[in-house]
Amino acid sequence: MNETSLLTLVVNASIPVQFVLVILLLASVGSWALMYVKQGYMRQSQAEAKTFEGRFWSGINLSDLFAQLSVRQEKRFGLEVIFENGFREFARARKAELDNSAVVRSAHRAMKISMSREIEMLETNLSFLATVGSVSPYVGLFGTVWGIMDSFRALAGVRQATLAMVAPGIAEALIATAMGLLAAIPAVIAYNKFSTEIDEMMTRYENFLEEFTGILQRQAQAPK
Repeated sequence: MNETSLLTLVVNASIPVQFVLVILLLASVGSWALMYVKQGYMRQSQAEAKTFEGRFWSGINLSDLFAQLSVRQEKRFGLEVIFENGFREFARARKAELDNSAVVRSAHRAMKISMSREIEMLETNLSFLATVGSVSPYVGLFGTVWGIMDSFRALAGVRQATLAMVAPGIAEALIATAMGLLAAIPAVIAYNKFSTEIDEMMTRYENFLEEFTGILQRQAQAPK
């Protein structure tokens, strides 16, 4: 089947089938656009985490690192935000002359809140891919069933039915199933990929949070 005949089948399809195809096309375009944006954000987050960890474990004074981050004009996210909010709360609580355990708990709580927000940003709109991946095949199947029903209803007044009479209608209907799969398969693959990367980033954030908390515990016990 060439491209022209395929286009002809779509144009000649019934209104409900065409409506289904439009929905699936929009869902596919939306999921590809989201994949592009999400992939860029994930790469940026991974690069930022690697760069910050290199600076953090380079032996730099934490106060100097905090000061460098505070004067930066660029948007900060990921480990930078977790560190900055945790260290700021640590300094504030220590200045308030709270006991050592309270100082560390306060900083740890601030970092946990920051980490939750950063993970929430990573997961933004990820549910859309899951929805497209799970619903699109059924939407396409609905279009196929509707198209086949129309084809058989057209044979109601025919005395002798042939395959040639129903083949175009069935072919039109099957396009909906194919479109549903074309929308669903990339969305499912992307969802699984991003979910794995987000889990890895979450583990990275949690490990840093615990390691940094240990450093703050030692600093809390040191003389001011």
